[in-house]
Amino acid sequence: MAESDDTTPALNPAMPEPGRLDAVAPLIRRRVAGNRGPFTATGTCTYVVGHGRVAVIDPGPDEAAHLDGLLADLSGETVEAILVTHTHKDHSPGARRLKAATGAPILGCGPHRAARPLGEGEIPALDASADREHRPDRELREGESVTGPGWTLTAIETPGHTMNHLAFAFPEADALFSGDHVMAWSTTVVAPPDGQMRAYMESLDKLRGRGEAVYWPGHGGPVREPARFVRGLAGHRRQREAGIRARLAAGDEHVAAIVAAVYQGLDPRLRGAAALSVFAHLEDLVSRRLVDCKGPPLLHSRYFVASARLDTSSR
Repeated sequence: MAESDDTTPALNPAMPEPGRLDAVAPLIRRRVAGNRGPFTATGTCTYVVGHGRVAVIDPGPDEAAHLDGLLADLSGETVEAILVTHTHKDHSPGARRLKAATGAPILGCGPHRAARPLGEGEIPALDASADREHRPDRELREGESVTGPGWTLTAIETPGHTMNHLAFAFPEADALFSGDHVMAWSTTVVAPPDGQMRAYMESLDKLRGRGEAVYWPGHGGPVREPARFVRGLAGHRRQREAGIRARLAAGDEHVAAIVAAVYQGLDPRLRGAAALSVFAHLEDLVSRRLVDCKGPPLLHSRYFVASARLDTSSR
């Protein structure tokens, strides 16, 4: 799930088409689900790792055409493991349909969980996208691996977009399946209380210390030169934070006013995602005592630069 704003660093604009299984690397095949949209690009990327006895990563939404097509593509092969990066409905529900058809275990991320409890009167804006039915047969933690003939997939904990988000390192291909944490086509939605900006930035820093040559994301084309790209993503977030702080200094106090100023020309369909992203930055800034607000930090709270905060008791 992505913000899809036009300031995103993009090193590889190639967008895969849905409905067919394509070999994208010697040990990696990709089939894109038919859930095209402003937050999903051309659809969710389902990956098949290996040949003969394979692993499937992110079977996608509970979409019969996609899963039936995938099973037809893999006729004569055995699905050894089904791995899931995170519990959004465009990634994980298809795992249950695929397990029912193949008997393969569901591995990877644990059940859906939020970054924090709901605040008073707060409604989780992305609740409809959360797959709360997901229960893996085995939850993978940092550094745990699944193996098959010619392939190894190792879990890398990358919370932020969701708090249970995993990436999977694939050393035989010098690759990383990055889920929705890093994508070439767009920045990632980070929306409290489902996600958390601090965790997202720490996970970016974690990936910057790795050396894979290519990332295969949950939507869009591959991320080439990922070390440089991840640096660009972190810089983009820092610039966004600086823009938010500048708007606060200029007197904007509400998320909606900040969004209007810093996301000029944004597709109206993406305003909600932009508001959640701004809110995630504000929540992080409050936790770092760089910004204050009247009451708890919530989507509709009033925010102030901490060093310049006035008495707001009468506001």
